[in-house]
Amino acid sequence: MKPVYKRVLLKLSGEVLAGEKGSGIDFDKVLDVCERVKKCVDMGVQVAIVVGGGNFWRGRSSGKMDRTRADHMGMLATSINSLALADALEQLGVTARVQTAIEMRQIAELYIRNKAVRHLEKGRVVIFGCGTGNPFFSTDTAAALRAAEIGADVIFKATNVDGVYDSDPKTNPDAKKYDTLSHLEVLQQGLHVMDSTAASLCMDNGIEILVFNLNNPDNIVSAMLGETIGTIVK
Repeated sequence: MKPVYKRVLLKLSGEVLAGEKGSGIDFDKVLDVCERVKKCVDMGVQVAIVVGGGNFWRGRSSGKMDRTRADHMGMLATSINSLALADALEQLGVTARVQTAIEMRQIAELYIRNKAVRHLEKGRVVIFGCGTGNPFFSTDTAAALRAAEIGADVIFKATNVDGVYDSDPKTNPDAKKYDTLSHLEVLQQGLHVMDSTAASLCMDNGIEILVFNLNNPDNIVSAMLGETIGTIVK
């Protein structure tokens, strides 16, 4: 089967990389995810990744620190996860580049849009670390921004739920799952797909968002082949 997308931005939460440990990095889980990314690359798909840092640091929940400093710490957490993903991909024979929004020249490239696109065109996976480089912006917003900048066909938002619901399915057994939504519906109904800044950016730039469950990493490949999984926002 042929993939239905040419260039994809995969948004991973930091918690996904922690696996069942709940915090830190479960490298077997990282390899598991990267094996599926490799399958996509082998199909000729250009893959970029934005990863969160919640497995190391969640500054917003502390409430006791200066928000700017707490967000800077979160950016550093995403850079750790980015390096772990790059290492796993390289172990699997996939060439990867880490680009960060904050300069850390000894360990990663500084984000340059044209350079990122060139890497993708050469079949390299590009991992964007440090969010947007600015406090008060989430890694969801970073994913939306980078997707717009590199001209991605879609954002794959890999989460721990199998799509978007009208209420929390963990607490409401009657929660309704959506198959398709518009960006405007997401914003008007306050649905937890992405934060409102990220959702607005996707709406303004016509970027589709596919939300699916990463508990089964094969869903990455299924989504790439256009199989019906999760919830599509378009």
